[in-house]
Amino acid sequence: MSPAIFYILGAVTVVSTALAITRTETVHAVIYLVVSFFGTALIFYMLGAPLVAALEVIVYAGAIMVLFLFIVMMLDMGMGIRPKRSYLRVWGPPIGLSLVIAVCAGVLFSRQWKDYLIADAGFISPRTFGYALYTEHMLAVEVVSLLLLFALAGALYLGRRD
Repeated sequence: MSPAIFYILGAVTVVSTALAITRTETVHAVIYLVVSFFGTALIFYMLGAPLVAALEVIVYAGAIMVLFLFIVMMLDMGMGIRPKRSYLRVWGPPIGLSLVIAVCAGVLFSRQWKDYLIADAGFISPRTFGYALYTEHMLAVEVVSLLLLFALAGALYLGRRD
């Protein structure tokens, strides 16, 4: 059953990423991207990296997507007059993909997680990970934080009212 769940999660991740790229409404694209991040987190979990899976959910699906939604709503993108479409047609695909992710997560977390590992990975504690991140890779962390700061400043500049 483990390879089947892995391939289902892979398919959901690829489909939701493709839908995030092709959507014209930015809020829908962000929702598809969140589904893709959750699928990626579950794949990391299955590959024996629960810490990376937790960081994927906390950092990407949580913080970065909230920032994206904030910027999309602040810039007032795509809020023009839209044709009426059925509720099921608009929200059916993200809800369906999210349900598949939820079912796979339920199956994975209902049993011992080591039963579903695809690869035999080594264990690293969060303390060791944090120490390595903020000592050996401190420059990369600071560069990423500066990039996020510049992106926020650019969004504020673009979203200001003249």
